[in-house]
Amino acid sequence: MAREIAFVRSEMLGEKPPPASIVGVQGWIKDNLFSSVSNSILTVVALYLVFVILSGILPWIFLGIWNAESLAECREIFAERYGDGTEYACWAVVKARWHQIVFGYYSPDQYWRPILGFILIAVSIAPILFPKLPKKLFFVSFASLFLYPWLIWGGSFWTPITAALGAVIGFFAYRYVTERFGFLFGVLAGCAAALIWWSFISGFAASALQSAIPATIAQVSSLNLAGFVLSITIGIVAIVASLPIAIVLALGRQSDMWIVNKLCTGFIETIRGVPLITLLFVATVLLNYFLPRGVEFDVILRVNILVTLFTAAYIAEVIRGGLAALPKGQYEAADALGLTYWQAQRQIILPQALKISIPGIVSNFISVFKDTTLVSIVALNDPLGIANNIRANSDWNGIVWELYGFIALIFWVVCFSMSRYSMYLERKLQTGHR
Repeated sequence: MAREIAFVRSEMLGEKPPPASIVGVQGWIKDNLFSSVSNSILTVVALYLVFVILSGILPWIFLGIWNAESLAECREIFAERYGDGTEYACWAVVKARWHQIVFGYYSPDQYWRPILGFILIAVSIAPILFPKLPKKLFFVSFASLFLYPWLIWGGSFWTPITAALGAVIGFFAYRYVTERFGFLFGVLAGCAAALIWWSFISGFAASALQSAIPATIAQVSSLNLAGFVLSITIGIVAIVASLPIAIVLALGRQSDMWIVNKLCTGFIETIRGVPLITLLFVATVLLNYFLPRGVEFDVILRVNILVTLFTAAYIAEVIRGGLAALPKGQYEAADALGLTYWQAQRQIILPQALKISIPGIVSNFISVFKDTTLVSIVALNDPLGIANNIRANSDWNGIVWELYGFIALIFWVVCFSMSRYSMYLERKLQTGHR
């Protein structure tokens, strides 16, 4: 019987795994580190430099001492242990003074106040950062605006309560007037109602409630507010307050109304043309010369105002870039739908512009949080000011890298977290094709 010869395969062969050189760790190394001769040379040189740097830094970090009473004692321990003059990190200063760097001049029995304040901030921003969380958390966000200052500065419990009541009154005034006369009149009415309450009624109401039901925690002077409590307070206020101001400034600079346009442009260009340290000096030193006799602003309040305005001016330009990047057809579509100016901005224009502007906005937020260290130049004890005070102590005179490294680590954790959230938000809102 003749053998049948087939020239066409009657069954498919199974898939074979890809070569190990193009997948997994080996494939990634080949594609990213050794894809060409020049890339391979750069990889080898970079790995050598990393090895040299880490071989000097890692022993200094991990062979350091945590249990000592002074720098001199650290050096004695190093001399007994190595005997050749080798010294590593004296982490004992961080162990002994970390609470001062974080909490400033609060007494240990008052640490619960900034800790509770930090927790309150974390819970209050959670529903803003992650919209899938329960909407009821927005009540915590609203309450934190008034409870956090009370926890940090202290005083009567009824002061934040009456202040929050003013905000509620302003909201209902806004709703009532908006339904009858429009958005702009509603905003003006809401602001006016809240200001009238805070200026003429809130103080008397708080005093009456305090007399009836005393509820007070120890007051802390602004000059005693220090460490990361000070930096986080200034940073949070600037970040939260600057964004709405920046949106208004950006829209004003894009406005066709000549006076509004020039006022917003003049404000932005003036603030952006002056260094932040100059504004801090104006806030802490020169402002008192322009105020009437007997009028006194809290120094941290003054710093917060000017840092917020400084940040708003920069973010306004970032948002203006987002507005300019939108196609003209988006504005025409809003007009075709018959939307008013504010409806178009709220529902079509601003959401897209803010999405485009996310990297620039977060970069400014990171920058302003790091710039809070500049307040040490105007006699406020931020973490760097606390570090200088610690180094002035005879026990720790000569300590440098340990303190600054600990402070840098905390700043890096906060700033890196903001950066990663920015990237997460960009991926979440990505609607186009790359």
